Amino acid sequence: MAATAQLLSPQSLRAAEPEVGDNGLHVQDWFVESFLDLQEDLTVAADNGRHFAVLWEQRGCPYCRELHSVNLVRTEIVSYLRENFELLQLDLWGSRAVTDFDGEELEERALARKWQINFTPTVVFFPSDPQAVAGRAGRASEVARMPGYFKPFHFVSMFEFVRSGQYQEQSFQRYLQEKLEQLKAEGKSTDDW
Repeated sequence: MAATAQLLSPQSLRAAEPEVGDNGLHVQDWFVESFLDLQEDLTVAADNGRHFAVLWEQRGCPYCRELHSVNLVRTEIVSYLRENFELLQLDLWGSRAVTDFDGEELEERALARKWQINFTPTVVFFPSDPQAVAGRAGRASEVARMPGYFKPFHFVSMFEFVRSGQYQEQSFQRYLQEKLEQLKAEGKSTDDW
């Protein structure tokens, strides 16, 4: 298994509790602000040496709240994400116009159907090479998907899985199993995270 950063500790420092925006979604000041042209957003991320991912959420989602109040208050998780990813938040039921990688412009809710987003939160990851997705729909271009809420260890492991390129070599389940075995060998568990 490729070496991965040890990002978390039991005594993690905590960031401020996130606010809820006018649309009912949680606000993170480091999420991507864009014109919602996904090909352009991916190109900017690649130019900045980061990977691009889309986070789907919806108003009133208890697992979205959990994501923000548990995972995204851990400063080491936020630092890792900010350093390695551009994360765009979309609303499962939103009406903003978004241009998919294939050039089709749809409302957020129509794009969610097109990409078969069934749960929130869902994070969809894309390859770091903008040419790999040019002209293809997002659903056909994604390299990994996190459907639903993952606890901190599993959450950050998925981001490491994509960042390290391991999605090209093995399944996330195999990657995670190897990481869990490494933790066990060190006498730790996911509870230590």
